[in-house]
Amino acid sequence: MRIIIVGTAYPYRGGLAAYSERLAYQFQKEGHEVELITFTLQYPNFLFPGKTQYSSDRHPDDLTINRLINSVNPFSWLKTGKYIKSKKPDIVVFCYWMAFMAPCFGTIARISKTKTTKFIGLIHNMIPHEPTLIDKLFPKYFVNSMDGFVAMANSVIADINIFDKKSKPKLMSPHPVYDHYGDIVDRSIAISKLKLDENYRYILFFGFIRHYKGLDLLIQAFADKRLREFPVKLLIAGEYYENSEPYVKLIKDNQLEDFVDLHTEFIEEDDVKHYFCAADIIAQPYRSATQSGVSQIAYHFNKPMLVTNVGGLADVVPDRKVGYVVDVNVECIADALVDFFKNNRADEFINNVLEEKKKFDWGEMTQTIIMS
Repeated sequence: MRIIIVGTAYPYRGGLAAYSERLAYQFQKEGHEVELITFTLQYPNFLFPGKTQYSSDRHPDDLTINRLINSVNPFSWLKTGKYIKSKKPDIVVFCYWMAFMAPCFGTIARISKTKTTKFIGLIHNMIPHEPTLIDKLFPKYFVNSMDGFVAMANSVIADINIFDKKSKPKLMSPHPVYDHYGDIVDRSIAISKLKLDENYRYILFFGFIRHYKGLDLLIQAFADKRLREFPVKLLIAGEYYENSEPYVKLIKDNQLEDFVDLHTEFIEEDDVKHYFCAADIIAQPYRSATQSGVSQIAYHFNKPMLVTNVGGLADVVPDRKVGYVVDVNVECIADALVDFFKNNRADEFINNVLEEKKKFDWGEMTQTIIMS
């Protein structure tokens, strides 16, 4: 089939761009003709909380990526819609993650509509973790332009239903394993690369830092005196997308300076493997969530996880099998971490991770999109 994927992709950075590209590779592996259509301008700079929107990596091999869309210029939406229509694709997949993109994507879909093309919304988030007024007003315009939807958590399907009054087809397929960050490397190599102390074990918090991700809860849990009984440190790897001072103050107030390693810059793709291979457990103490790409990186590197019982996180991390599912509560997070290190759960959980990760295949996602 001829498939077009619309969404963020190279030269833009981050997990959503990586997802679009990995999805394209899977479709190509299955014999389909694939083109990615992405942005000439993704966000105006004043709307972007990080340091840069752009990747420093090289162009992904063997992918056709066409930069056409200016997210704030309707003339580019018209041009993109006409371009897609001229290509006569069998399927157009819109990788949707925020209401800001709804006018743009909804217009492109309407202009490119034909009787023979199926339009699928692949929904990362329908309602964001920190919603605003536009999250109530804009999504319906996008939803009405789609023929069907694929989500990676049942909670997201429930959110889509808020805006879809026509009961269009909706299928759920779990977030596949992020297997494009390289092979597993020896722990000693990872520790050396990151200049960490090999005498300590590490709890990893990974990804950009915003309030809903609960890093403050993790720091407070890590301050639990029981954890000082073990040679364990907290490794924080990711760029601040908000003021860093409350986190720095929390570390200082709890006298954790010697037990926290801060790597608070954007983690380049080639370095991701070092953080996960250095870590003993991956902590996601989120206040809200849909699904998480971090969980699927952890699966790729065979790492136990601690997640909170929000969104679809518990659906992919069976409690006490590959890690812990806990309440959004400092004491519960601390109890789980103490149990992990006190009872040496790592080997038990890793054996289960190796089995559980088989469920999260990219072929399942592509087939779900085709069937939807």
